[in-house]
Amino acid sequence: MKKIYIKTYGCQMNVYDSERMYELMKPHGYKISETYEDSDLIILNTCHIREKAAEKIYSELGRIAPHKRNSSKKGKQLNIVVAGCVAQAEGKEIVKRQPLVDVVVGPQTYHRLPEILNRLSNKSRKIIDTDFPIENKFDELKKIRMNKNPAAFLSIQEGCDKFCSFCVVPYTRGSEYSRPVLDIISEAKNLIQQGAKEICLLGQNVNAYHGKYRNKTLSLDELIMEVANLSGVERIRYMTSHPVDMTDGLIAAHGKVDKLMPYLHLPVQSGDNNVLKSMNRKYSAENYLKIIDKLKNVREDMAFSSDFIVGFPGETEQAFKNTLKLVDEVKYCQAYSFKYSRRPGTPGSILQGQVAEEIKIERLAELQIILNEQQLSFNKTFVGKEFDILLERRGKMDDQLVGKSPYMQAVHILTKDSKIGDIVKAHILNADKNSLTGSLYN
Repeated sequence: MKKIYIKTYGCQMNVYDSERMYELMKPHGYKISETYEDSDLIILNTCHIREKAAEKIYSELGRIAPHKRNSSKKGKQLNIVVAGCVAQAEGKEIVKRQPLVDVVVGPQTYHRLPEILNRLSNKSRKIIDTDFPIENKFDELKKIRMNKNPAAFLSIQEGCDKFCSFCVVPYTRGSEYSRPVLDIISEAKNLIQQGAKEICLLGQNVNAYHGKYRNKTLSLDELIMEVANLSGVERIRYMTSHPVDMTDGLIAAHGKVDKLMPYLHLPVQSGDNNVLKSMNRKYSAENYLKIIDKLKNVREDMAFSSDFIVGFPGETEQAFKNTLKLVDEVKYCQAYSFKYSRRPGTPGSILQGQVAEEIKIERLAELQIILNEQQLSFNKTFVGKEFDILLERRGKMDDQLVGKSPYMQAVHILTKDSKIGDIVKAHILNADKNSLTGSLYN
């Protein structure tokens, strides 16, 4: 068999896309390789959100290039593919800067990869496919969907219409598209038949979902109800959400649907209203906190994670303190935080009041100390308690399995009597910032 190496950058949507690319190539004689050195096909599935995202890809390509030259000298064909959001944003520039790249495909065209590689081998030319095609890529992807894991991603929505001033997603992923309900239900049933007990409904702006269902349109909370009714599904999650689209119906679903986990990733980005307005987030800090309160009212054990950007243009010291105040009020179970970095083509990149790099570094460090303390404190509240975990993979020790709690924490247990895919009750013995340790509860 030929070998394929896939390196994934960024969000869970990219993880999902990488899994689908492997599924596309597997019928063509490929198996996964852990390194690019012994591979016949290398795919870099890129993200354009992080700082200096494109430059990191070019640096990686620079490391790979000598290996491709050596392969060519030995008469071995090695193809290099750049996929994802950097591919969509950079296009021809990628091949111009690194001529050894063979294929560039965007997030909406990677389903054509087998066909593209076939054309490549026949005509020995570069192929760049970053269109937004009319045909639905999900019609192709659902034909090859495989799942070996007890927890599975199910993509229900792509793209975003919010146009936050710091974000490239509307330009790289396109406008919002929601898959039809019956297609989602059919794929969910398939995943369940293959062993999935937890399904995470995935989208760039997942709670803006509005999928066709016979002669009507269903919202995300209505779709969750449909998935919850499927036999075999034990847990449901969804990500990533925008506060503007947290409807009363979706909030109420957290109190009605037992299978819906009491954890929500709800990015706020900043706790200052002036910064939020400049970001074009379309809500205030007060609005966000009201949503948090509503969710806690319908389910008191709800916990939250978030995203934060520090040093956005115009962020004053007081604005940063307002973010710290919001963090203190919500008390997150985990969070992702980053320094603001300009994205070419976004409104934020040309705003006045760019914050000095050293100030951004200081603010980020201060914020992360607090967020890490909150995460550790949250995890420690479970020591001495019991809850159900879904066993997902083997640990590093003999007879050790690693599961996932309702709050997305990794839980390590020693057991000879359980197997991957079981949902077991664990008694928590110890906690650190990143994981919990437990034993089976008898």
